[in-house]
Amino acid sequence: MGDEYPPFYLNMDKDQLPRHVAIIMDGNGRWAKARGLVRTQGHLEGVKRVEEIIRAARDIGIKYLTIYAFSTENWSRPQDEVSMIMRTFIMVLGQKAKELAQKGVRINFIGRRQGVPQEVLKAMDDAGRVTMGAATMVLNIAFNYGARCEIVDAVKSIAHEVNEGTIKAGDIDEDVISSHLYTKGQPDPDLLIRTSGEERISNFLLWQLSYAELYFTDKCWPEFTEEQFLKALAIYAQRERRWGGVKIEGLGPRV
Repeated sequence: MGDEYPPFYLNMDKDQLPRHVAIIMDGNGRWAKARGLVRTQGHLEGVKRVEEIIRAARDIGIKYLTIYAFSTENWSRPQDEVSMIMRTFIMVLGQKAKELAQKGVRINFIGRRQGVPQEVLKAMDDAGRVTMGAATMVLNIAFNYGARCEIVDAVKSIAHEVNEGTIKAGDIDEDVISSHLYTKGQPDPDLLIRTSGEERISNFLLWQLSYAELYFTDKCWPEFTEEQFLKALAIYAQRERRWGGVKIEGLGPRV
């Protein structure tokens, strides 16, 4: 587990930082239950950590941050919990979009729009418009997101272009597929962080995480502070990334 590593350090060289960090923010409900609170209180506490980690990522120089906010499977949760999450989502976007734009953070939503309530879609569209000109960091919010759905949507889009004659079937390669994913135009994540002790990726960025470094921690999301985030970055900086190859003496890391 990530917490077994030596203490983190703060003075990392910029070339040691991941360009793109993805986070599965797990454990809000378990955190609340352990404290005798209702699950909704765990989600509200989790929002505070989202704000803290966004600020930390932006300040340290991360260029892309992707957070798993709501999956396609999360609709099966109790209706009162889902309704609370929707209300909180709308409220936070309305309150924070302008502030994020001023700090150079552009909000980009990834996931399917079908089935999302209209008031939520409006909040998403408004937040995207308000932050459109920001250029310091891209914040991808995965909402109503499922990686298998994303791949299906990409295949359908490519198939349509083949039928229209704008692309030949024989020209389909990894670059073509990547260019039809929700994250098109962005580098793949270098680091995936998952909280709460679970060690799986749960239908999140299946294509994009092919060569990502994985960091798991027992901390539930409401406990995952800026200090914990910097620790994860420090552990990442110590790892040797080979992309399926071998280390060659005298050569630096692949960039």
